[in-house]
Amino acid sequence: MPSSTKREAILTTLHQIPAGKVIAYGQLAAAAGLPGAARLVGRVLGELPEDSQVPWHRVVSAQGKISLPPDSSGFIEQERRLRAEGVNCVNGKLSLKRYQWSG
Repeated sequence: MPSSTKREAILTTLHQIPAGKVIAYGQLAAAAGLPGAARLVGRVLGELPEDSQVPWHRVVSAQGKISLPPDSSGFIEQERRLRAEGVNCVNGKLSLKRYQWSG
């Protein structure tokens, strides 16, 4: 699959995640038809422009943690956006059991 097609599959799948739910990088890759491509998901999200309307903040680690450095502006923004959607996120951690999207 060409990389532009893979990128589109990732972003299309991400847009399906409802507010108040999260998905792990590997889970998103698998749901997009790219099993084992968690790092590709991270790369695609990392390339998004700052003003992107893609709900990138709904993607977390498989341990239910924000993957950005805790003192970064991205971490602060992701935690803020998750809280605004009703996700109880404390110090970058949340309950996957409660908030993980099952598609």
